[in-house]
Parts: sequence; C-alpha cells; structure tokens
Amino acid sequence: MKLSDSSKKIQFYFPNLDQHQIQQFDILKEIYLNWNSKINVISRKDTENFYTRHVLHSLSIAKFIQFASDTKILDVGTGGGFPGLPLAIYFSKSKFTLVDSIRKKIKVVDEVVNELKLKNVEPLAMRAENISSKFDFIVSRAVAQLDKFCPWISKNINDLNNNEIKNGIIYLKGGDLKEEIKKVSKKFDCELINISNYYNELFFESKSILYLKKKNKEQ
Repeated sequence: MKLSDSSKKIQFYFPNLDQHQIQQFDILKEIYLNWNSKINVISRKDTENFYTRHVLHSLSIAKFIQFASDTKILDVGTGGGFPGLPLAIYFSKSKFTLVDSIRKKIKVVDEVVNELKLKNVEPLAMRAENISSKFDFIVSRAVAQLDKFCPWISKNINDLNNNEIKNGIIYLKGGDLKEEIKKVSKKFDCELINISNYYNELFFESKSILYLKKKNKEQ
C-alpha cells in the first residue's frame, strides 16, 4: 500500500500504529474531501492542511494521555468529527460519543464512521446540555468560552476513575487562556500543556491542551 506524504507524517509522530489504523488515516482526507463537496464542514484552507490542522491537532490528546480500554469519551461540538474521529481510530478499544447540534454535520460524521467501519463511535445530533449519560472524559475543540462550556457538561463527568489521570475535560484551544482559566478555577483544577511540546509544525506554537478536573469540594 502506497501511503500519502501527509499520512506518513502521522506515522512519524505515532510510530506504533498498526496497518489497519495506518490505512484508515491514509483514506481519511479523501473521504472528507468527498463529503465536503456536498456538505461544507471543513474550510478550503484547512483541507490543504488537513492532516496538520485536523488530524494531528486532534491526536495531540493521545500524546497527553493513553486512554485505558473501555474508557468512555464524549466529544462536544464535534463539527465534522474532530477531535473524536482521529481519536477513535487511535484508541480503538475506547468508546466515543460525538455530539453536535447541527444535524448535517452529524450526517457527515455518520457517513465517515460507516466508510471507516468504526465500531466504537456513536454520532448524535443533539445539544450537549441535554445529554444525561456519564463519561470518563469530555473532549472538545474550542466550541465556547470555558465558563459557558463547563456548566454544560460538568454533570456528565463520571466520578469513578480508571485512567492514569483523574476524569475530566480535555480541551483544545489556542491563544492566551489565562482569563478563561481564572473564571473556572474555583470549581476546576487546570493544567495547560503547549502542543508544540509534541509537534514541530509552526501551526502548533499557539495551540494548547487544557486539562480540567473537578476540585474535590466544589465551591
């Protein structure tokens, strides 16, 4: 199987992928380009840098944590399926629920899931605040300010921990986050990680992972 240069970049940063995962990542861009021509979920500029801006960005979470088998992850405001779908390919033994309130975006996610034959993903067209199920981790890519986002999904964090770090929120966002963190610091302990610690591309210099866990006693 001849791989694209872009998917080789994924292998460079994640050398332990098996052949099935490599093939899934390799055809991912082609699947999205096909669906993007019908339902626009990725900007034209981003399709040119698809593997950096969408796949590697999503997979930075896999550099931060290795989810245990059967970990339940909720991707809020998934849009076209990020960060949830790349993570579902990588963590094939974990369970992912991808939600977005825009039905046409979830339609694309559903089709991508079918084409990749992913068995560990459930796409849902609904608002995050209407979800009642419990999850080990909530992931998202900058769908809202933290002081709005955290109250939506705080109720969905499972209290029973099965991973190397405490259950919580793993948020991908760029820019200066000090003020946002300050607004939620009474209820959450926050850890900020620069994604440039993991990747060489200039795109990631201003991008961060924000890990939030509930304080033992909420004030």
